[in-house]
Amino acid sequence: MIDAIRDRLKSAAGPNGFSEDQTEIEPHLEEWRSKYKGRSPLLLRPATTRAVSEILAVCHETATPIVPQGGNTGLVGGQIPFDGEILLSLSRMNRIRTLDTDGHALVVEAGVVLANAQKAASDANLLFPLSLAAEGSCTIGGNISTNAGGVNVLRYGMARELVLGLEIVLADGRVLDLLRTLRKDNTGYDLKQLFIGAEGTLGVVTAVALKLFPKPSAHATAFVAVPSPSAAIALLSRLQSATGGMVSAFELIPRIALELVLMHIPGTRDPLTSTSPWYVLVEAAGAAQFHLGAIVESAIGEAIAKGEVSDAALAASEAQRAAFWAIRENISEAQKKEGSSIKHDVSVPVASIPAFLDRATREVLMIVPGARPVSFGHLGDGNIHFNFSAPHSGVDAAFLAKWDVVQDRVHAIVKEFSGSISAEHGIGVMKRDALAHAKSALELELMRGLKRLLDPRDILNPGKLL
Repeated sequence: MIDAIRDRLKSAAGPNGFSEDQTEIEPHLEEWRSKYKGRSPLLLRPATTRAVSEILAVCHETATPIVPQGGNTGLVGGQIPFDGEILLSLSRMNRIRTLDTDGHALVVEAGVVLANAQKAASDANLLFPLSLAAEGSCTIGGNISTNAGGVNVLRYGMARELVLGLEIVLADGRVLDLLRTLRKDNTGYDLKQLFIGAEGTLGVVTAVALKLFPKPSAHATAFVAVPSPSAAIALLSRLQSATGGMVSAFELIPRIALELVLMHIPGTRDPLTSTSPWYVLVEAAGAAQFHLGAIVESAIGEAIAKGEVSDAALAASEAQRAAFWAIRENISEAQKKEGSSIKHDVSVPVASIPAFLDRATREVLMIVPGARPVSFGHLGDGNIHFNFSAPHSGVDAAFLAKWDVVQDRVHAIVKEFSGSISAEHGIGVMKRDALAHAKSALELELMRGLKRLLDPRDILNPGKLL
């Protein structure tokens, strides 16, 4: 990088807004699974939208590539600067700007950690329902840029459905102010949607107006043993009908995932006395007077009578509810501690999940005999984390060498089931080449046209997504 450009960028970032210290930059260069590692000569940490605007104006003028990064919790390499690009972190832009309790809206800056946004809503007796395992470190800007999903999509939708407005800095430094909290606005194209899920390739999100909901005063949470994914789907339909659509989470868990958690995560225990090939963690939420616990318990009892359920435990306290959720939230960590794994984040129509799991598992095992299927996730919205651990614990280079072959086959099967190769993790670099097979030629043409229009010098997160 030319020294003059470096100095201009440092000046734009402001005092304490930059670092060239590689020991400080290093944690930003490697993602959680250590699959991707990059390099960067300069970390910029602006504290204001104006500073971000000045930084991007310099980058645009000088054709200097820059990679925006949130909490560095992404799993597809979208946040990593692979080729020495400037790294842009909005971690200092972490203010909660406004909270409208009457309008149920929360305006936060992009660097606000998801858990802090949840707490701000909760303190006002409201709910921000976006919830995922990385909520203690991921940021709102990253959540919006990747269209994050999580465990409550079944009831509340993906991140894009929780956004009322955005403030975005465009590639040339201009600020696009769409930071409205209106629930209804039919004045032309809904431009904010272009930047949600764009992975920082079209603009840099600096602030977000979030949609809030009434805070539930009661939860009915159950850990349920089912004989098969088909039985789990039947149970989902039964519970949705019984609760009037108040099921907020419905997570599929195979026995091997539970065993890995019990083995690697201290303090966890099996909620049930008998084993089962599959489980679901279900949660319904609402007002206390709805007596959801009794409704869920009755529906599960009917499912037991129909053979859809073999055993179940209903959380009798907040501590027990937390213990149930700890099992689900620690599956990825337990699988990491177990050793090498090949992972997929895919979705298919809910009714097709049993057939997809059966077909795709059989074909993957033909490629990697002995691999251990650890397929789990958001059954209620069709999103399965279709994962495989190596035949034995520990690092297995030969197993990991099959990643691309396995991924190509899985993605081909997903397409046959009219599914998506990325349900909630994004494209990044991991699935960039696969996108050409998942999207039509016209879809790709329009996406590239938007990129050329909004980032004609290709400085924003180059090489990602497209």
